[in-house]
Amino acid sequence: MAGWRCLAHGMIGTFLLSPAPRPSPLSHAPPPAMLLLQEHILLLSFRPRADTTLISFPHRCFFSNTRFATAAAATTVATSASPPPFAVEDYLVASCHLTPKQAVKASKVLSHLKSPSRPEAVRAFLSDLGLYHADVAAVVVYSLTPGAYIYDPLFLCSEVDKTLAQRLAELRDLGLSPSQIARLVLVDPARFRRPTIIAKLKYYAPLFGSFETLLLALKNNSYLLSSDLENVVKPNVALLRECGLDDCDIVKLCVPVPRLLTTNPERVKAMVERAKDVGVPRGSAMFRHVLLAVAFLSEEKIAAKVEFLRKTFKWSEAEVAIAVAKLPVVLRNSQDRLLRMSEFLMYEVGLEPEYIAHRPAMLTYSLEARLRPRYYVVKFLKDNGLLQRNRSYYTAAQVSEKVFVEKFIHPYKKAAPYLAEDYAATLKGKVPTRFRLQEPRTSSKSI
Repeated sequence: MAGWRCLAHGMIGTFLLSPAPRPSPLSHAPPPAMLLLQEHILLLSFRPRADTTLISFPHRCFFSNTRFATAAAATTVATSASPPPFAVEDYLVASCHLTPKQAVKASKVLSHLKSPSRPEAVRAFLSDLGLYHADVAAVVVYSLTPGAYIYDPLFLCSEVDKTLAQRLAELRDLGLSPSQIARLVLVDPARFRRPTIIAKLKYYAPLFGSFETLLLALKNNSYLLSSDLENVVKPNVALLRECGLDDCDIVKLCVPVPRLLTTNPERVKAMVERAKDVGVPRGSAMFRHVLLAVAFLSEEKIAAKVEFLRKTFKWSEAEVAIAVAKLPVVLRNSQDRLLRMSEFLMYEVGLEPEYIAHRPAMLTYSLEARLRPRYYVVKFLKDNGLLQRNRSYYTAAQVSEKVFVEKFIHPYKKAAPYLAEDYAATLKGKVPTRFRLQEPRTSSKSI
């Protein structure tokens, strides 16, 4: 390398001491060959820095071109690289608060989504209604009946401007508040998106009398929003009105029997006929109750229940008819409950079958929390001469708890200081020694 530097300096010196060539008559610029030689000599004459590795000009050009080529390629790759695909399952878990299992099932319907833009718009719409987190999950996965879940992830694909906002405006025109609309969304998200919901709510609102009552009915039977209004619901309402039921009675039926209005009208007609066959005429005050009792029961099941009542309580056909007419819901009681009632009332209390048939309300009371504890108190008072023999056990059984304590416990604090304590024990299923009873010796007239 030192030799090259010496040679360069020598050539520079020679060049400088040599007489300047005469300019060409055609051009004043130095010859090209001479310019190229000067460039090479000047490059070689520069002393490199001690901390820099000397790289020849061709090599430096190569590395410089390579660096720019690499940077350009990286820029091209960064520009052309597509963003990562939209992970629907992760979004449903993180943003909509579904469980991983629910998200797997719901994501199958949303596989076409490429971005969260539309679901985010729907979530913003729901948040404006006051629905967050778990509420959003309830919109995507909801239950019409206990234990039966319906997946409606397409709600997240709804067009806010064309569908949801329009429905919101229509419901507000009906007089519903944002909080009421939010609760309506949670009852049946799928039906909320459909324009038919407006006509149905206009019909149901005056029938049910209040939004709260209607909402309760919808929770029990959301098919009210999907059933055919003209061919199913309205004919059923008209038939019930023909039976003497007013709107208040119809609403009371729809709470325990939510499917009554949405069932095939021919089937509802058959229910009305079976109610008449039980012995309660249309138009009577008890017809609603008997219709409630026989709704969705076949003729065979009703006949079997009537026969069981007759044998269990030793009733005649006339006594069965009396009991059912007074308390139609007795047809809904389980056989086990009726057996326990008959054993207690007939064999422990000593009531006659006819007496029970004319007072079937006793069959609706709790045996453990009402009938047996109060019988112990009445029997104790009579056996100790503290209560007249003609005081009826039925009277003690039918009054409220407050009235029973005031009439059968408090007046005997001095004569029977442990009566209240013993009565409290019987309510917990215990039988104190003072309440140990002998076999009944009295008839229903004295009990």
